[in-house]
Amino acid sequence: MVRIKFEKGEQRKFLDLCCEKLDSPSVVGLLQFGVDCSASALKNYYVERRLLSENVFLELCHLAKIDNESIVVERFGENWGKTKGGRSKKILKSNI
Repeated sequence: MVRIKFEKGEQRKFLDLCCEKLDSPSVVGLLQFGVDCSASALKNYYVERRLLSENVFLELCHLAKIDNESIVVERFGENWGKTKGGRSKKILKSNI
């Protein structure tokens, strides 16, 4: 799954903009529009604990009628998290 990385603080602003355009009272309220993710995932996206998945990003852009080409983001490939986790595990094993 491709992940979307915003500048620091911009992911929260993007989600706030989506809430505003869709007249949603909160980020979790976006679920009523059929956003395909869990409430806890939306909360983690909002506090920028996790990178936004490309599917959710495109879905929110479509629902809120936001041009996704106008937003400056960095895309990470499907191996991004796996590679990062593998490196840290390798470092732990070499220290034993």
